[in-house]
Amino acid sequence: MSTPTRKPLDRHELWSLLSEKSDFWTEVDVVQVTGSTNADLAAAAKHGASQGKVLIAEEQEHGRGRLGRQWVSPARAGLTMSFLLRPTVPREQWGTLSLLTAVALEETLKAVCGVNAKLKWPNDVLIDGRKVCGILAQVEGNAVIIGAGLNVSLTEDELPVPEATSLQIAGASTLDRAEIAAGFLAHVAAVYETWNERGPASVIERWRRNSATLGRHVAVSFPNGRNLTGRAVGIDNDGCLQVAADGTVETVAAGDIVHLRPQD
Repeated sequence: MSTPTRKPLDRHELWSLLSEKSDFWTEVDVVQVTGSTNADLAAAAKHGASQGKVLIAEEQEHGRGRLGRQWVSPARAGLTMSFLLRPTVPREQWGTLSLLTAVALEETLKAVCGVNAKLKWPNDVLIDGRKVCGILAQVEGNAVIIGAGLNVSLTEDELPVPEATSLQIAGASTLDRAEIAAGFLAHVAAVYETWNERGPASVIERWRRNSATLGRHVAVSFPNGRNLTGRAVGIDNDGCLQVAADGTVETVAAGDIVHLRPQD
């Protein structure tokens, strides 16, 4: 049974709302269930799918977060979406697309839901220090697939981990997923078009202003198993985190970040 906060997404309603806000997106599909929206769009990209294709799943069976972690959510309790971009900026700047997506979502949550969020490097969105959305980017040839999983109406009992939260728990002014999705995609399109024309500087500055990571003591776990503890002091023009430790500043291009308490 559907509930008022978990009514099925109507693709036509969503497309109508989105069309009023942005002409960037070329196709929006809504499916009831899939393995992974990122995997589906990656396959579409291999077959030449154009920029601007969006896929939203009401339920995802094999969703994944960063570093291969599983990502789960009850059916229709969140917004699980991916979109396909074909950037024209140099490939070395594509890593900032996760930051771009996080910036667009933070602005959307404030404008549409009346909720203040902060950004955790490299690609999480937090409300009151708890994760409300994770973002995953992958390159497929000359395309980038961006996936976002936003917790909308999950209750405390439904949260996958205690460190998570949802828009409902945060007291959002609306839980209408079509309204939120349209606002988010419109924000992504506007920020992306500026990024594509002028490079990532504006996105990085907007990320800095709303960062929950900068100035914090952090523990960094690198993909090769190495660990680093220090203070996050900056983010460079490629979107890499700068961590001060033992009198030097190290640039972190990829790693898992934990925010440490001040006494740590």
